[in-house]
Amino acid sequence: MSFLSSITMKDIARELGVSVATVSRALKDSSQISKEQRNRIQTYAHEHHYIPNMIAESLRYSKVKPVKVIGVIVPQIAHFYFSTILSGIEEEANERGYRVMVAQSNEKYQREVRICEDFFENKVCGIIVSQAKDTQQYDHFKKLIEYGMPLVFYDRICTGVNCSRVVVDDYLGAFNAVSHLIATGCRRIAYYGSSMNMEISKNRYNGYRDALIKNGLKEDQRFFRICDNRAEAERISPEILEIEEGPDAFFAVNDDTAIGILYAAKRMGFRVPNDISICGFTNGERAIACDPMLTTVEQRGFRVGEEAADILISQVEGNLPHDLVEKRIVRTRLVIRGTTR
Repeated sequence: MSFLSSITMKDIARELGVSVATVSRALKDSSQISKEQRNRIQTYAHEHHYIPNMIAESLRYSKVKPVKVIGVIVPQIAHFYFSTILSGIEEEANERGYRVMVAQSNEKYQREVRICEDFFENKVCGIIVSQAKDTQQYDHFKKLIEYGMPLVFYDRICTGVNCSRVVVDDYLGAFNAVSHLIATGCRRIAYYGSSMNMEISKNRYNGYRDALIKNGLKEDQRFFRICDNRAEAERISPEILEIEEGPDAFFAVNDDTAIGILYAAKRMGFRVPNDISICGFTNGERAIACDPMLTTVEQRGFRVGEEAADILISQVEGNLPHDLVEKRIVRTRLVIRGTTR
């Protein structure tokens, strides 16, 4: 039975018009509750597939220690930024006596749901997650919280779920990057971003837009694209570069996309940065493996991972209240290299 299709004690209490405490006592067969009431509650729980919340129980009573295993959901392990975050999580967890169980959602909602169920069934003590690109329903996260599972988001936070998170200052990082492009003489700056259903995409776009506004420039919708990978950037950039009075700079949501733009521009005979300036967002290893080396916003993924693990472990060990929403921001910095003037 999936935890997503089960009910909680709150659900039972609401349906039967009793308190959660009454439900709890009845399910434990307490003599404090009448036999008739106990039978009524137990029957309802059985018929509606109630699963005892062993995680919450283990966290509530110090005599029962939770298993020291943290579940981590990564959208793509091969992605440099996510791999550095994972390294930060593992380092912090190892220092504090915890092991890490890692699973990859591959940017798929259904796979993300299955991983949550697997982690729950394997009784991890908490979960650290960055949501998949196509996740737009959040019942699996809400159910974990209902069951007392400590949950911490990193990078791609879920605004529909009120729980702790660690992010970088995406807005300020984008704002500073675009401001740099403008300060070096660029006036027609294209934007390549991810799907706007993700909070990081909105924040980076808002930083881009506000930098233009602050400097008296207008956004040109001809230069706006939803594109967040190298292959797609190489495919669509020639069309934009051929526009009369086309862009003289590009700001990309990540380094891979920026490198795709770079290679497309060079193949078309544009000089970078003389004709076209390009800025990415990550500062991964590929940023220094291209020619010229990429100007980019450094995200400090290792630090993000350390902070996420610290929040989760502190909640598991009771140093942070479970109902406290901890929000931490890791500062970015602009690394200027050869793709900008």
